[in-house]
Amino acid sequence: MNYWLVKSEPFKYSWEQFVKEKKTFWDGVRNYAARNNLRAMAKGDQVFFYHSNEGLAIVGIAEVVKEAYQDPTTEDTNWVVVELKPVKALPVPVTLSSIKQEPSLANMQLVKLSRLSVCSVTPVEFKIILNMGGLK
Repeated sequence: MNYWLVKSEPFKYSWEQFVKEKKTFWDGVRNYAARNNLRAMAKGDQVFFYHSNEGLAIVGIAEVVKEAYQDPTTEDTNWVVVELKPVKALPVPVTLSSIKQEPSLANMQLVKLSRLSVCSVTPVEFKIILNMGGLK
């Protein structure tokens, strides 16, 4: 299993809306590195849901339920989507500032590649974030 992080501005698509809808396809990615991460996602992979711009925190965990396929919002075959379902909200949102203060997360893509909208997360990083968010 691999681990990932996806970013969404809460005013465009929030964790609460995601939970209400029970499933979504992750579209609108127009960055090749982020697209490659979407292509690498496999069914069952775990995904952190990060509120960007406002909130600046990991707020929940999602799961990949359908692997990459053509983005239905464009005819350009360079772009793909994956389908995600919500799994669990973090009891304590893990803020970007707290991530940056944790030395063991200094190399996390969220920190190093801050503009990347779909990031990989190592198994160690995933476990640390879960602990910070109140899940063991």
